[in-house]
Amino acid sequence: MKISKAELESLYKTYNKRKYVHPDPLEFLYNYPDIRDREIVGLIASSLAYGRVAQIIKSVERILVKMGPAPYQFILKTRPAHFRKIFCGFKHRFTTHYDIGDLLSSLNRILKEYGSLNECFSAGMGSDEETVIPALGKFLEKLDCTGGYLIPLPHRGSACKRMHLYLRWMARKDSVDPGGWKGISPDKLIIPLDTHMANIGKTLGMTKRKSADQKMAIDITNSFRAVSPEDPVKYDFALTRFGIHPDMEMDDLLRPKNL
Repeated sequence: MKISKAELESLYKTYNKRKYVHPDPLEFLYNYPDIRDREIVGLIASSLAYGRVAQIIKSVERILVKMGPAPYQFILKTRPAHFRKIFCGFKHRFTTHYDIGDLLSSLNRILKEYGSLNECFSAGMGSDEETVIPALGKFLEKLDCTGGYLIPLPHRGSACKRMHLYLRWMARKDSVDPGGWKGISPDKLIIPLDTHMANIGKTLGMTKRKSADQKMAIDITNSFRAVSPEDPVKYDFALTRFGIHPDMEMDDLLRPKNL
């Protein structure tokens, strides 16, 4: 089946609202008006966005409580060697305090060199690039903690769902995505591909691929780009509420009242 721009716009107007955010790690970002804090919270929240959502929320909360109300200052003022000790005992599925310690140590180094994660990412963004994928690869190289499960490796063909989710949060601004980053045009974003979006993409004829990898993410993004070239990930949040939000099932998306 196919979906029209009018149908997508209707879904966007109906479901792209903050009342549909919970439960979602995105909600943590709303508590940080300072972009220096928000970009750090966003990276942590998106990196841990795998597994059961209840556990994701609990794990992100555990980290943010220890960081206090100003994550930017916490990272800058903490000696990198102390991060593992501060978060000793932390575990979120495959992620342990070792991974969190390595991530925060890398953030300490990047913030001291670039001043912000936005500046670090923008430094690798070429003006002639069609998507954020090359810049994302450079950013993750600078992050230099991609050996474990927490941070993906895009050059291996990973869809990098969590990192593209992070970029959606930071580069877009509407009633759901808080934005705040500069120098990254939404038209270069890639859809955050998880099992929900993969199923939606295949059902709506946006891809013929079977594996939820980077190529499928590009296929689906290009289908959205044909409808919304200036903002191809615009409909991601509204569509993925079906199957994620407790009151919205995937079958509901395909009913005539929605499509």
